[in-house]
Amino acid sequence: MNEALKEVLDLLDLEQIECDIFRGRSPEERIQRVFGGQVAAQALVAAGRTVPSDRTVHSLHAYFIRPGDPAIPIVYNVERVRDGRSFTTRRVAAIQHGKTIFSLSASFHIFEEGVSHQAASMPAVPDPETLPLFQDRMRDLVGDKEPWGEWLAKPRPVDSRYVTPLTWEAQRDPSLRGSDTRVWFRYDADLPDDPLLHVVLAAYASDYTLVDTVLLAHGLAWGASNVVGASLDHAMWFHRPLKVDDWVLYAQESPWSGNARGLAQGQMFTPTGELAVSVVQECMIRVANP
Repeated sequence: MNEALKEVLDLLDLEQIECDIFRGRSPEERIQRVFGGQVAAQALVAAGRTVPSDRTVHSLHAYFIRPGDPAIPIVYNVERVRDGRSFTTRRVAAIQHGKTIFSLSASFHIFEEGVSHQAASMPAVPDPETLPLFQDRMRDLVGDKEPWGEWLAKPRPVDSRYVTPLTWEAQRDPSLRGSDTRVWFRYDADLPDDPLLHVVLAAYASDYTLVDTVLLAHGLAWGASNVVGASLDHAMWFHRPLKVDDWVLYAQESPWSGNARGLAQGQMFTPTGELAVSVVQECMIRVANP
C-alpha cells in the first residue's frame, strides 16, 4: 500500500467528538480548496457510523456550497432524519468557519430480495493491464518540467488507466475532443472486507474525472489560466456491492453544457460487466477569453 492510499484511509478515519458530531482533516498539501471527493467521502463515513451495520447505503445526494479550507478541520454534524423498518435516512452538514460548506443526504437499506434487471451494458474496452498508467501518459505529454514534475512524482491513491483521450491531449489535438470518458480505476492494495469502506472509496474516486468529461468536449484542460471549474452537486446510487481494490470501469458522458455549467453522468461496472454504481454531477465551468 503506497503512502497516498494510507493517507486517504487515515483521512476517512474520522474523529468522533460528540454524539453524531465528527471531525475530519485534509492532507497537508499546497492546495487551494478541499477536494470534493474527500468531503463527500468523509460525510458518508460520518453518516454511516450512525447507522446499524445491517444497512448499506444505496443513494446519496450532495451539494458543494462553499470551497473547503484545507488548512483547518471540517466538522460533520449528522442529523438522524429517520430510522424505519427497512430504510434509514441521514443528513450531514460539513462546517468550517461557522458556515456549511457541503451538505449530504444519504439513504441506507437492509438487504431484500426483489426483481432484478440491467439494461446498461458495459462498453467494450481494452483490459486495464494493457493500458499505461495515467502518470506515464501525462509524463509523455508534458515531461517533467515544473509544475508538472512535482505533481506527477507524487504517489496517487488511485491507479487510473484511461481508455479515452486525456483533456490535455484533446487540448492539443481538436480531433480527440468528445463527450465520453472511460477509465479503469482501482485502489492498489488489499483492503478490508468492509462494504462501507468500498462504497466510500468509490465516492472518493467518483469526483476525479466527471468534470473532465465536460472539459473534454471543448478541448479545455486544468492548468490553463483561463479555465475555472468546480463541482456544484453530486448524486450516486449504489446498486450492488463492489470491490474497489479490484478494477472498476467508470464510463462517463456529458450530455449537456451551457450557462457556465455542465452535466456529467457515469456508470461504474465490475470487471464481469455488472452495473454497480450510477453517478450524476453538475459542475461550474467558466472560461475567460475562450
